[in-house]
Amino acid sequence: MPKFINPPTVQTPGSRFSQGVLVGPVARRLIISGQVGARADGTIVEGLEKQTELVFDNIEAVLTAGDMKIADLVRLVIYCTVPGGAAAVREIRNRRLGGHAPASTVVQVAGLANPAYLVEIEGEAIREA
Repeated sequence: MPKFINPPTVQTPGSRFSQGVLVGPVARRLIISGQVGARADGTIVEGLEKQTELVFDNIEAVLTAGDMKIADLVRLVIYCTVPGGAAAVREIRNRRLGGHAPASTVVQVAGLANPAYLVEIEGEAIREA
């Protein structure tokens, strides 16, 4: 089981994430490419909140295909193009993770691969053997 680390000498996380994750020597690792707010047929949903919800649906689908679950996520990197949008994305992240707190970074960027994409999230999941 990964150990989630928040040392007392490092700033306490402002929302639900951990400063570090320690993983044992024997584990399966799943790297999740950046997921965007597009359905399987390529249609892009509108609005930051709807895209973020779909991104987490897509992440869960990749986890399931890799025989993993939300609790196996150890790292998320969130890219958001909406100024001030981090709070909404964090709220959805916290709710969708259900109390799980992987290492997490949120970055505001000028744009993504398609101008219609408002958020993209990549991740890493590890399940110890």
